[in-house]
Amino acid sequence: MRNVYSVKQVNAYIKNMFTQDFMLNRIYVKGEVSNCKYHTSGHIYFSLKDESGAISCIMFAGQRNGLGFRMQDGQQVIVLGTVTTYERDGKYQLYAKEIILDGAGLLYERFEALKKELGEMGMFSEEYKQPIPKFAKKIGVVTAPTGAAIRDIMNISARRNPYVQLLLYPALVQGDGAAASIVKGIETLEKQGVDVIIVGRGGGSIEDLWAFNEEVVARAIFNCKTPIISAVGHETDTTIADYVADLRAPTPSAAAELAVYEYQALQNYLEDKRLKLKRGLYQKIQMERLKIERYRTKMRYLHPRTKLQQQQQRYVDLEQKLRLAMDKKLTMSKQRLAIYIERMKGLSPLAKLNQGFSYVASERGNVVKSIQDVKAEDSLTIYVTDGLIKTKVEETIKEDYGER
Repeated sequence: MRNVYSVKQVNAYIKNMFTQDFMLNRIYVKGEVSNCKYHTSGHIYFSLKDESGAISCIMFAGQRNGLGFRMQDGQQVIVLGTVTTYERDGKYQLYAKEIILDGAGLLYERFEALKKELGEMGMFSEEYKQPIPKFAKKIGVVTAPTGAAIRDIMNISARRNPYVQLLLYPALVQGDGAAASIVKGIETLEKQGVDVIIVGRGGGSIEDLWAFNEEVVARAIFNCKTPIISAVGHETDTTIADYVADLRAPTPSAAAELAVYEYQALQNYLEDKRLKLKRGLYQKIQMERLKIERYRTKMRYLHPRTKLQQQQQRYVDLEQKLRLAMDKKLTMSKQRLAIYIERMKGLSPLAKLNQGFSYVASERGNVVKSIQDVKAEDSLTIYVTDGLIKTKVEETIKEDYGER
């Protein structure tokens, strides 16, 4: 029995054949646009036709960066894309990646060839890119003197920083001699010692922008020691100069934004830093003053003079305590002595004599205390305060004084 295949299998087989065909995976197709529809999803559906046939085409929304104009029926275009089969319908169609207007096809091929050659030489490598100075004072501009590009650059520069200096080299930016004029402008401004160079022009077709795709311009940009910002055309326009330049700006206005620092913003930034520095410095000074004061206090405490003063004060205190103790001791001794004196006064014979008493002694010097110590005719000596009295005993009379 013969092999029988389903529709799905046949369509898958045909799609696989398309996929394996190298030419169909990257093909340029030229024709007239017809049945062009922009879908709400962002996809573009259209057909390419010529006098002998037509082919269905689609450009997905994610590929729209490869389209630099709005498509309309009747336009002659060249489409770069892939031809493959949509399995569900069994129809083949062209999936577009890039679309350019016809007449630029040959230039586009030259562009791709030069881009590949210079890329392989490393001229697009990031390691050769020079940093754009943040605070450029003198900016060179290579562009047409009467175009919109220079007006946009001047307006942006005046708004962002009225003190920046712009040096314009009036160059041809399209037509014969444009490439040589751009190269001359780059070399001239580099000799002038500018901080950064803007090379660019306004938008246009690939033919209008072709001077910026010339190899001499690419090499002049690559060899320039001054950083270069490319600003060619609109955001969708891409030239060889964009790949070689140190920085690509989508438009001349954007290039001015990148090259010219905003003066007021810088002033605000510097003022903020000044205030922070002032506060930080003040805090640092205060901290150091506190440290010095602590060290000074510590030094005063540890200074030999302070130690000596402390010892002197200690000796003064001890001397004062000693004096107080001695005075107290002396006072107490005086008081005690006074008491002893009073007591001694009470026991002193002289004190008794002064009080009217007398002291009687026998001839032998014995104290006469009783009548029994003497007899009649005994001689006695009576001691009084101012002398002696000699007397004799006439008689003794007994008296009992204790019963009174």
